[in-house]
Amino acid sequence: MARLLHLSDLHFGAHDPVVVEALERQVDEEKPDLVVISGDFTQRARTEQFEEACKFLERLRDAGHDVLAVPGNHDVPLYDVLRRFLSPLTRYKRFIDETLCPYHELKGVSLLGINTARSLTFSEGRISHEQMEFIRRSFERSDPNSIRILVTHHPLFALPVGDTGEVKSAVGRHELALDAVADAGVDMLLAGHHHTASTHSARDLVTRAGPALVVQAGTATSIRLRDEKQSFNRIEIAGDLVTITLQAWTGDRFEPQTSQRYEREDEQWRVVGAEKELDQPAH
Repeated sequence: MARLLHLSDLHFGAHDPVVVEALERQVDEEKPDLVVISGDFTQRARTEQFEEACKFLERLRDAGHDVLAVPGNHDVPLYDVLRRFLSPLTRYKRFIDETLCPYHELKGVSLLGINTARSLTFSEGRISHEQMEFIRRSFERSDPNSIRILVTHHPLFALPVGDTGEVKSAVGRHELALDAVADAGVDMLLAGHHHTASTHSARDLVTRAGPALVVQAGTATSIRLRDEKQSFNRIEIAGDLVTITLQAWTGDRFEPQTSQRYEREDEQWRVVGAEKELDQPAH
């Protein structure tokens, strides 16, 4: 079985140090095979914020945890206009990862990250034609029986967000991107950006989409909250069975809140049983 921890929107510079410390302890307890971070390491892409994010990653790696990361729109400078357009991700590559589109393989799982942050789009993201071909080529080389996971900061789908159900826009060129995802046989899409956690079937969102699971992470450590507390996803993959557990902040630690199981059958995902509300364990 492969265990992933899906974190997003850390926003160092607008983070809660107590939550960060608790998150590190939780990662150690969970013993994941891979920590996936889907962007927005910083609040305003300042050097000191990247330094804090870098120290966080170093502590994870020193504890023996592998990390796959992609940048978010907040990792591109907003007010430093010259840097924004001439070298938007220089600090990200210096402090976080030189690779903007990382690839990682675990037993039975293939993961690819794609950078959707752009200088011109500000909050929203975009995906290029070259990246779409890169998605196809990368997964062509992967084990055809593995679970294929694509990681981006911006969702590839327009999603209902929060208590109001307001629909947020998708990444730029999302229709073409969805074709690339379907062509590549992607089974799961991991993203963040909206600071709310959810899981959807891609075909429930767009009829032309492939059969992927669309998994959104909330903010793991930011104080910029939108209708829900800090959280992250624990994703356990055992062959064609996937269990997604939402771990939410309760004030002193992260606790499992809900858990849902999905089974892949004939290239489709189906829910196994009803979503479970988990009892809070005693401290």
